[in-house]
Amino acid sequence: MANTVLIGAQWGDEGKGKVIDVLTARANWVVRYQGGNNAGHTVEIGDQKYVLHLAPSGILRPGVNCVIGNGLVVDPLGLAEELQDLEKRGIEFRGRLFVSDRAHLVLQYHKALDGAREARLESGKKIGTTKRGIGPAYSDKADRTGLRMGDALEENFESMLRERIASKNAVLAIMGADLLDADELVVKYNEAFDYLKPFICDAVPMLNAAVRDPSGNVIFEGAQGVMLDVDFGTYPFVTSSSTGAGGVAAGAGIPPHCVDEVIGIVKAYTTRVGEGPFPTELLDEDGKKMGSVGREFGATTGRPRRCGWFDAVVARYSAMIGGINRWALMKMDVLDGFETIKVCVAYECDGERLQTVPASISRLSRCKPVYEEFKGWNCSTRDATAFEELPEQARKYVRWIEELTGVPVSILSVGPNRASTIFLET
Repeated sequence: MANTVLIGAQWGDEGKGKVIDVLTARANWVVRYQGGNNAGHTVEIGDQKYVLHLAPSGILRPGVNCVIGNGLVVDPLGLAEELQDLEKRGIEFRGRLFVSDRAHLVLQYHKALDGAREARLESGKKIGTTKRGIGPAYSDKADRTGLRMGDALEENFESMLRERIASKNAVLAIMGADLLDADELVVKYNEAFDYLKPFICDAVPMLNAAVRDPSGNVIFEGAQGVMLDVDFGTYPFVTSSSTGAGGVAAGAGIPPHCVDEVIGIVKAYTTRVGEGPFPTELLDEDGKKMGSVGREFGATTGRPRRCGWFDAVVARYSAMIGGINRWALMKMDVLDGFETIKVCVAYECDGERLQTVPASISRLSRCKPVYEEFKGWNCSTRDATAFEELPEQARKYVRWIEELTGVPVSILSVGPNRASTIFLET
C-alpha cells in the first residue's frame, strides 16, 4: 500500500498535472483535496492536450477512481462543462468519478464579489485573483453561510439558493456592482445539477477504505503550491486554502497517519502568476526566454507567468513544512539554451542573511537573492530517456539542487509529454 501526496513546492504551475498523470499508471485512486477551478493542470498525451480544472488528473486513466474531496470549493457550472467536454473527447468516467457531498459550492455571486473586491483595490494592493470566486466561497464556508454539493440533492435547494442570491445582491449594490438575475441563475444551476447529481456522494467512507487497503495506491493531488498556502505562503498574495500536505487530512477526511510519502514538485527554475513578492524574478532577456521556451502562460487565466531562477530558499522552506520525501524536478529542458544558470541560495535583507522565507510581506519584498552561478550544458535534453544520457552539466545541476535542498530528485521531466519522464533511484 502506498498513499502519496503530490504538492507544488513553489507558487503553483510546477507541472503537477503531468507528474500525477504519469504516476496514475500505478494508482487505484486519485483525490483532489483543496482549491477550486482557479488552478489548471495541463496533461499532454501524444498529440492530445487536456487542461483539467476540477477533475482529478487520474480521470484520463481508464480504471482509476477519482474523487473531488470535501476540501474543494466547486463551481457546478464549470465542473459540468469540464466533464461534458471530456465525455465528448471520449473519456469515460461514469462509475469511477465521485464528488463529495461536503464540498462547498462556488456560485455566481462569489465570482461577482471576487471581481468587485479586486476592482476596488488600489494598484499595488491587488491580490491578482483569478476572479473565479474562490476566496468568497471559502469565506462563506468559514462564515457558515455556504452551500454544499449535498444541498443540491435537497428539495429546498432552490429556496436556499434564492435566499443567498438576494443577500449577496444587497452587498453588490453597496459596492456599485451589477446585480444578479435569480431566475436566470436558478435555471442554469438546475441544468448543471441534473448532470452532476449522479456523481455526488459521501466520499469519506470510500476514501478511508481505500487508504487502508493493503493492495491500494492512492494519490492525493494538490492544486497551487506551498507559497500560495493561506497560512504559510506569501500572505495576503495567496489562495484561500491549505495547499500543502497538511491539508490532506481535512480536505479528504482521512487520518494524517495514513499518508506514506510526500512528493514535492518544483521547476528547474521558478514562476508565479499574479501579484506579490518574487525574490528571483527576472525582468530581463533571460526571464523572457524562460517564459517563451517554457510556454509560461496560466492554464486557467492565460496570463503570462513571471519567471526567475530556481529559489532554493523557497524549496527548503516547502520541504520543511510539507515533509517532502523526494522531488519531481520539472522542465529541465527549458534551461537547455542558457550559458550560465543561477540559483538563489539565500536572501539578503536589511544587512541580514536569511535562510528561510520571512512571514512579513514587507520584509520579503525587501529581500534580495544571493546567487551562486552554474555553467549551463548548452544542448538538448529532450531525447534523454535515462539519467546517464543527460549532459554532464545537467546531471551536476540535479545533484546540486539535491544538495542545496536536502531532498533527493526521483522524477525528472525533460518535456511536456508522458514519455519525456526520467525516473531516478533514490
